[in-house]
Amino acid sequence: MNKLFAGITLVVGLGLLFSCSKKTIVYKSDGKMEDFSPVYTDYEFMSAKAKVVIEEESGKITRGTMNLRAKKDSVLWFIISPGMGMEAVRGLITKDKIQIQDRIGKENVNLSFKEFEAIYGLKLSLDIFQNVLFANPPYEVDYKDRLVRVGKSFELTQVRDKVRYFSKVDVNYRKVSELVSNSLDDRGSLLASYATFQDIESKPFPFEVLYKLAYQLPEGGQNTIINVEWTSVNPHSEPLSFPFKF
Repeated sequence: MNKLFAGITLVVGLGLLFSCSKKTIVYKSDGKMEDFSPVYTDYEFMSAKAKVVIEEESGKITRGTMNLRAKKDSVLWFIISPGMGMEAVRGLITKDKIQIQDRIGKENVNLSFKEFEAIYGLKLSLDIFQNVLFANPPYEVDYKDRLVRVGKSFELTQVRDKVRYFSKVDVNYRKVSELVSNSLDDRGSLLASYATFQDIESKPFPFEVLYKLAYQLPEGGQNTIINVEWTSVNPHSEPLSFPFKF
């Protein structure tokens, strides 16, 4: 089940489906953000590839690649492979539900977001998945939120649907550099730390990311750490396919 959670987070939260990865170009900002105006990833369709390392609470470490396809505000599709052309996990996330197919362990998930929260203690949505993947603030700022400038970051605290989100938004990248979310009943939490950003069409996009997940399983609370290095990111204007079958 930890493998399923790793897949879910990476879409969080990906190689033969895409061309050879390009050399990474580090993003260089053209000036500091004086007022709070973060950069949101803007695309219609996107394909991407990443190297992943999954560290489970038992001490087990799994290395592999993840292929991702996305349609803005509509669907996230992904495949995780441990290598040798082998597919371990396939997933599809839409506005309504999470579908995960585990081809090795056969522990499939086909749940609405409310059903998922009831079982695992984590409140998720397609919007949250997108924002965590692309280092966007979890929600747009409104009058109920706390926003302060501290050094080289804006610190944003938001409470939505019984979850507290704390985000640090870097003034140079104008992207979230760290996000911590905790359910108010302490059943689940998520940490995302974005170490570096790359230049994708003159905008910042995460390069090296660490995710830490705390969630509930029948045997008790579990923790999983996932390290991600995005090696290829390609925005598209033409439609992509999202094949998925149980």
